[in-house]
Parts: sequence; structure tokens; C-alpha cells
Amino acid sequence: MVKIDHLELGEFPLLLAPMEDVSDPPFRALCKQHGADMMYTEFISVEGLIRDAHKSVQKLDIYDYERPVGIQIFGANLDSMERAAEIVEEAKPEVLDINFGCPVKKVVCKMAGAGILQDIPRMVALTEAIVKKSNLPVTVKTRLGWDDNTKYIVEVAERLQDVGIKALSIHGRTRKQMYKGEADWSLIGKIKENPRMHIPIFGNGDINSPQKAKLYRERYGVDGIMIGRASIGYPWIFNEIKHYFKTGEILAPPTIHERANAARQHLKHSLEWKGPKLGVLEMRRHYTNYFKGLPGVKEYRAKLVTSMEPEELYAVLDQVEARYADYVPVPK
Repeated sequence: MVKIDHLELGEFPLLLAPMEDVSDPPFRALCKQHGADMMYTEFISVEGLIRDAHKSVQKLDIYDYERPVGIQIFGANLDSMERAAEIVEEAKPEVLDINFGCPVKKVVCKMAGAGILQDIPRMVALTEAIVKKSNLPVTVKTRLGWDDNTKYIVEVAERLQDVGIKALSIHGRTRKQMYKGEADWSLIGKIKENPRMHIPIFGNGDINSPQKAKLYRERYGVDGIMIGRASIGYPWIFNEIKHYFKTGEILAPPTIHERANAARQHLKHSLEWKGPKLGVLEMRRHYTNYFKGLPGVKEYRAKLVTSMEPEELYAVLDQVEARYADYVPVPK
């Protein structure tokens, strides 16, 4: 049984990665429905939280049906991080997660996210302060290092464990790589081989099929897998992986009815949670994957990513379902 502190997550949990403008409550609901064991919120700016900025505060919204949930924060100022930790605690998530992995320039230039990988002592000290401040289990998500010359993650993992974190998620790239090239899990495997390590280690990066999930589970010995980009517009990946682990068989891909229904549910919740403008705009990144592989779907997709009217969007989804009613999807 994998545990984050006293939180039981099953034998080999599948976690939804925190993704900006993606892993919001509407999307998390779908991922939970389709087999994700633990959710993480979009990352939240501590400076936004302590200033009561609407966008940051709204990201604290969590619902009982999606638990367990980790709220993820990012920042560089110790005082701001500690004050934000108090605010997060009031939202009552199961876990407080610190983002030390975001590679985006506007985050990194402030020494937040992956920026702090340039100063490991500061990273450890900040983590220790949050562990002492919060009553929640504290976890960390990070990368292998700043660049190829600073892949200190094996040592860093030990140091973070020693200051009290309860789990560590590692993306198998450096900050310099951004999301390019192939994720390297070999150092994640070395952490698992370290006899001093006893907290759960979750691997992240490039898991896009049940077969790859099984291969990496066996090759690197991780305690669970965190899935990000492969779930966008395809929440079925969690149950597909679980089914493959259990039976060795590949589940049939979702039917066009299931795809269209998921897109409708996602759009409905997105409109309810974000309002008519943002609810429409932030759905656009999902449509391509919901209907990936459908021949001639381009004309429908063009409408889905340009229309601002919910009624039109629902109508297009109905058209897609009708047009491809007899389409038989090909297994991955």
C-alpha cells in the first residue's frame, strides 16, 4: 500500500499532474471518473494568494467527489510561502505540494518553480520551513536539475526527505530541456535504489500508453506514476493503464459517443466554474485530443476552437457524434 503520510493511495497510484489552465475542477472530475487515484490542482502563485487575487483564490476550489486532492503552490519568498501555506490549509486538501519544476520563464526568473534548482540549499531551506509551518503533509514536484551539468536529484531527494516531505514527484527532464527530448527516468530509478529513501517516489514524463506505464513501472521501480499531457482530452488513459496492469489486455478505445459525452460534460462544468468566456476559451486545448484520429474532423475542430457561443459548441459536438456514429476507433 502506497501512503503519503497516513493517506492511503492503493498499491500503485496514478496521479493527475498539476497543469496550468488544464487540471481545474471540471477536468479533474473527468479524470477521477476514469480512474485517477489522486488529483493536483493547477499551480497557484503564493503572491496571488496572499493578495487575494481572484484567479489564484479560485484555484483553491476542491470538491469531495475528487478527493484526495493536493493543492500545489509556487513562489520564492519565504514569508509569502508561509502565509500561503496557512491559506491552503483552510481549503482542507489532503496534501500541500510545492512546485519546484515549472520551467516557464516568467516563473523561473523569480527563482520560483524550476528556477530554485539553481540554488539547492535555498530549495531545501524553503521546503523545511513549509514543512514546519503546515499541519498538512507536504510533498514536492521537481525536475532532474537545472541543466545536464546539475542533475543532483538523487542527493536532493534525500535532503528533501530529511527535512520532512512525505512524497516526491519527479519529471524526468531538466529545466533547460523544457518539454523537449525524451524524459530520462534513469535517475528516478537510482533514487528508488537508494536504501535511505522511504517516502513514495512518483515518476512523471512521457507516459502516454498502458504499455509504457508497465515498462517504466517495472524498469524503474517507482511507487506510482503522475500523468500530465497524455490525459489532456483523454481522461480514459488512467483506466486503460489500470486494466492493462490487471489483465495484460488493451482496453478498446472510447467510442465516439463516449468522447462526445466527455466533451459535453467537460464543457458544461467549465462554463459553470469559469463562466461563459473563460469556460469556452480554456476548453479549446482539449478538443483536438477528444477527437484525435477521426478522419475529416478538421472542419468540426475549427468550429470548436473559434466559436464563443456555448449553444453552437454543443451543436457541433452533436454533429461530430452523428457524423462518426459508425466510426470504429483503432486501439493504440
